[in-house]
Amino acid sequence: MVHVLGSRVLLRPTDPERSRAFYGDTLGLAIHREFGTGPERGTVYFLGGGFLELSGRAEEPPAPGLRLWLQVEDAHAAYEELRGRNAEVLRPPLREPWGLIEMWIADPDGVRIAVVEVPSDHPLRFRP
Repeated sequence: MVHVLGSRVLLRPTDPERSRAFYGDTLGLAIHREFGTGPERGTVYFLGGGFLELSGRAEEPPAPGLRLWLQVEDAHAAYEELRGRNAEVLRPPLREPWGLIEMWIADPDGVRIAVVEVPSDHPLRFRP
């Protein structure tokens, strides 16, 4: 087995500055590091236990099946905050049959992002 020391999601947005504004300002993700200049500029954001790197430029939006999953403490509070920042909310928070509270938003390239709250009574909160 390969010993993985770290990981990150790499996104090549069609408009890097628009995507930086979305992930940095609208979502409010903290910057882990930045590198390069001009079209080679990259920004790496903290994503809880992982990272999201925006770098380079793509001619086409990312694959339509790409999804991001972001766990938050309170999905309803995140909903109000993101609506106030004019995020594209695809669906407000709802409790799913599997017990998670999920809402869906989209980034400027249409990447769908699940914003998820794990309720205190959900099995994900318990360890055997």
